[in-house]
Amino acid sequence: DFHKAGLAPCGVCCSLLWDVAQKSLYLRNNQLVAGYLQGSNSALEEKIYSVNNRFFKPEKFPIILGIQEGRRSLACGTGASPVLQLEDMNITELSRGGNETTRFTFFRSYKDGMWRFESAANPGWLLCTSAQSNEPLGLTLHQDAAHIVDFYFQLF
Repeated sequence: DFHKAGLAPCGVCCSLLWDVAQKSLYLRNNQLVAGYLQGSNSALEEKIYSVNNRFFKPEKFPIILGIQEGRRSLACGTGASPVLQLEDMNITELSRGGNETTRFTFFRSYKDGMWRFESAANPGWLLCTSAQSNEPLGLTLHQDAAHIVDFYFQLF
């Protein structure tokens, strides 16, 4: 149910995103990192801002993800091993669409209460965290013990 998960067709939605191992996302050295935040450190957790990308077919559930009130966006490099990075692009500007927004776009899929995010620019590559704590958020082609590709996504 998209409304329960904070994915109603709205303008900008604010959510919390964490992997199935319960690791939260926080910013370290200009990278989004997944780790266990407890006590006062839980204030470091980044809120994830999202907006639909109207350039893509809605049945693919295209979404653009950002942090810091949507002023910085997650972007996928292209190439043999695409790299995930943060770029100073506002998600509301990107939501207007166009071919140039492809590397900022993820296709969402939902199964058994969890979400997956596939790179629009790199088909088959999924947003992932490492099985290790305090490692950067990344992209993987492989669903294995080293790469966690299932996330919880909850409206904040």
